[in-house]
Amino acid sequence: MKFNILGSSSLKVSDICLGTMTWGIQNTQQDADAQMAMALDAGVNFIDTAEMYPVPPNADTYGDTERIIGNWIARNQDARNNIVVMTKVAGAGLKYIREGGPITASSLTTALDESLARLHTDYIDVYQLHWPNRVTPHFGKHWPDSTDPTTIDRDKEISGMRNILKGIKAALDAGKIRHWGLSDDTPWGIHAFLRLCAEENVPLPVSIQNEFSLLHAKDWPYLIEMCQCENIAYLPWSPLATGMLSGKYHNGARPEGSRWTLAQRMGLFRDQPAAQSATEQYVHIAENAGITPSQLALAWCQQVPGVTSTIIGATTLKQLSENIAAFDITLSDNTFNDINNVFKAYPMGF
Repeated sequence: MKFNILGSSSLKVSDICLGTMTWGIQNTQQDADAQMAMALDAGVNFIDTAEMYPVPPNADTYGDTERIIGNWIARNQDARNNIVVMTKVAGAGLKYIREGGPITASSLTTALDESLARLHTDYIDVYQLHWPNRVTPHFGKHWPDSTDPTTIDRDKEISGMRNILKGIKAALDAGKIRHWGLSDDTPWGIHAFLRLCAEENVPLPVSIQNEFSLLHAKDWPYLIEMCQCENIAYLPWSPLATGMLSGKYHNGARPEGSRWTLAQRMGLFRDQPAAQSATEQYVHIAENAGITPSQLALAWCQQVPGVTSTIIGATTLKQLSENIAAFDITLSDNTFNDINNVFKAYPMGF
């Protein structure tokens, strides 16, 4: 297992970050324990979760993923200092989470205390803002006609960010979090927080996690360049495009128990003709390379300059083993050429 420094922190994190958002709906406590054992045995030391997990998010299961991880931590206290745990405070929009309100210093403090209790830990290694308070070009809203930046009230957003940083600083000073980071944000969001941190004397964010895959590479090169130059770790989530790049949804297939058989909060916006066409070609490239389509997508993601650690998830140990093995694969020049030909034709499949 390879390890990298997480942005401006001193944390050394594995190439692989274990995502946990299926734990609580698709996976049980027993499943989670088995995944933790396999990941740790492979050298993974990086775990990502969120207060709103599992997905699809709903009032009945809200917080259950953190509870499952907390149950594991409670039984494995000696291992706590050897793993890097990230979680996230939910943004606005979920009525059952603080009445759907935005992230503020006050709501962040409340959410953090509740996460600490569920996780059975005294501190969070990296506490992240799950998404900005403003509407941003993420979750299917990245096409030119989906958002309107002229409607953003800049002064209001800056004021809100200053308030959030008060909550971040209080949490850092209290030792409840060691570092903080962003998620689902943009170059302007990063820039604004960097400037405000300097003004308010708050430690800089150490990471950002955004959706990134062979089918969704809108952050490359611009946002990733900014992260590299500002020493912010870039952490891709959904590198398999919610499982699409495995090929399991080809020709409208919906395998029993798979994510696309569940209700989707944002709908199946990734299920687009271009994405399906690109995936079909990537599947053929993987076959020619003698690896699985999932391994092709993950091995590609790992080698993108500026990627620090890739967040993977699985519902079965077989999938997890397959995905972990991808990070020991070196793609040949011929395979890269084949990938690039498809990638240039479909830089954003959805």
